Amino acid sequence: MKFPAHFVLSLQSELLLHHEQEIQSLSAEIESLKNPQNLNSSARLDELREENSRLKYRLNILKRGLQEERTYCSKSMLNINHRLQEIFGEAIRASCPELDNPPLAVAPNQQAKFGDYQCNSAMAMAQMLKAKGMKINPREIAEKIIQNLPDNELIQKTEIAGPGFINIHLKRPFVSRLLSNLLINGVQPPPLSSRKKVVVDFSSPNIAKEMHVGHLRSTIIGDSMCRLFEFLGYDVLRLNHVGDWGTQFGMLIAHLQDKFPDYLTVSPPISDLQAFYKESKKRFDEEEDFKKRAYLCVVKLQSKEPDFIKGWNLICDVSRKEFQRVYDCLDIQIIERGESYYQDMMTKVVKELEEKGFVQLDEGRKIVFPPGQSIPLTIVKSDGGYTYDTSDLAALHQRIFTEKADIIIYVTDSGQATHFQLVFAAAQMIGWYNPQVTRVEHAGFGVVLGEDKKKFKTRSGDTVRLMDLLDEGLKRSMDKLKEKERDKVLTPEELTTAQRSVAFGCIKYADLSHNRINDYVFSFDKMLDDRGNTAAYLLYAFTRIRSIARLANIDEATLRKAAETSEVLLDHEKEWKLGKCILRFPEILQKILDDLLLHTLCDYLYELATTFTEFYDSCYCVEKDRQTGEVVKVNMWRMLLCEATAAIMAKCFDILGINPVSKM
Repeated sequence: MKFPAHFVLSLQSELLLHHEQEIQSLSAEIESLKNPQNLNSSARLDELREENSRLKYRLNILKRGLQEERTYCSKSMLNINHRLQEIFGEAIRASCPELDNPPLAVAPNQQAKFGDYQCNSAMAMAQMLKAKGMKINPREIAEKIIQNLPDNELIQKTEIAGPGFINIHLKRPFVSRLLSNLLINGVQPPPLSSRKKVVVDFSSPNIAKEMHVGHLRSTIIGDSMCRLFEFLGYDVLRLNHVGDWGTQFGMLIAHLQDKFPDYLTVSPPISDLQAFYKESKKRFDEEEDFKKRAYLCVVKLQSKEPDFIKGWNLICDVSRKEFQRVYDCLDIQIIERGESYYQDMMTKVVKELEEKGFVQLDEGRKIVFPPGQSIPLTIVKSDGGYTYDTSDLAALHQRIFTEKADIIIYVTDSGQATHFQLVFAAAQMIGWYNPQVTRVEHAGFGVVLGEDKKKFKTRSGDTVRLMDLLDEGLKRSMDKLKEKERDKVLTPEELTTAQRSVAFGCIKYADLSHNRINDYVFSFDKMLDDRGNTAAYLLYAFTRIRSIARLANIDEATLRKAAETSEVLLDHEKEWKLGKCILRFPEILQKILDDLLLHTLCDYLYELATTFTEFYDSCYCVEKDRQTGEVVKVNMWRMLLCEATAAIMAKCFDILGINPVSKM
């Protein structure tokens, strides 16, 4: 008899609650036995000690059972490393109670022959004890740690190696059950303790100027960070802090009035805003009367006179359409909140700084020196105008107090690191946030270089237009597909889909696969190469894995039923290696969450693809008759490993903002 799913879940919840209550009761009883005042007579002491031991044994059994039930009842993927840290953390504290905050170091083992994971805490603990005047061999500490390991659901055995490394071997049935859980429930994020609000400030081009490769990096990196936080269950606000205010708009409006005097009634045909900007800048630099009128336009714009607001909106709208072309190509979702959005908030920020006594006068300017900083923030210029400093302080205030963000990330080039360091220091000085509670971080990135290792520009020395770069990517992608004769097997629609997937996927992956802190060389030839750690190789690998079930005539329903009824066998060393690699996915995400370095996910994706290739080359998934080509045998557990690999790869692509296709 098969019970309804909701009934089973309800029953499981009741069992978990019952076990938790029993654990609390046993724990309280054990604590009571530790209290000498509760012992009526010394004659009963031995008896009570025996009872205490029995209770502890029973308690450990219940704890292990509870953990196993949580592991297998939960749809979420288990972070194995995190679970091992919990187990070893308990053992380490029990082994050396005299140490405050003893080091906890658990990591995947680099060499399979030494086990699956390794705990390297014993050596550092020996150093800490030595500093306290206690000389203990690290191997002795490692032995004590192993002796104090609590009963658990995942460790098969442990071994001490070298000066005190603890090698950890996982239970294969445990790994197999985790893989089954993944196949049945899909790629689910680890459970969140609380749903935090995240604001990511990225892309941020300037109105009336072309988006350049620096904006491309910010856009790609920022979007991928948002996708990661969204997958993990955070509440994410994607913000585009565009440069849409300031002196340059007086210059642009004055030029608009001259070139299109009827702009208030007839929409001006500005096809090339970059050229329009250059014309107005030339006039601003060379014509004194025009310059004066431009400053007057700024005053009227800041006073919000309707005619000037309309001119400003016209210019902004032309820019937005150009930006949106790039965002549509790259599948970017973002909310615009330019500098203009924060104008009214700046006055309040300056007033608060003045009232708290942080403002100093310097040759007509109002400046603020945050503690520990060698240069000041300029919050009001000598002419009474506000600056980027004021704007970013107002934006940060709004994000902390109105958006109530727990995490705020700024994705801009590393050249702005000092500026954000000053802004964050000032905000802490005022008391807006505590860095122990609210995470405010600048995720800086290096510059894009051409193949000559110089700043990426056109041959004429101009900034590379992003749309030109994306169009070139499309052209080269189609050339590559035709070179592989994909145009002969794909329909025109499939070919176009593959072209866009490869072109934009390769551009994104080339950026994300490099450590964002470093500069990187932009090369279409390298990014379109289908060998090595490139999007082209990974997209082809993914398509091949997805085709295995199709070629074996196994449909999705059959795979799902097999996942629910078949054990994923991991007897072959390549099966075991692939199974473990698949299940490291939550660990990888946690690392990126900590350091915001997305190349780690790219490295993992490449490792997963190459590990799968090793498995597929060594382990037959589908056996065919050599003469007829008919399928004679299907190893279903291996087909399930193929499916699990593809599911994780698909989620990696999704976080990286890459759209894989079923045919390529």
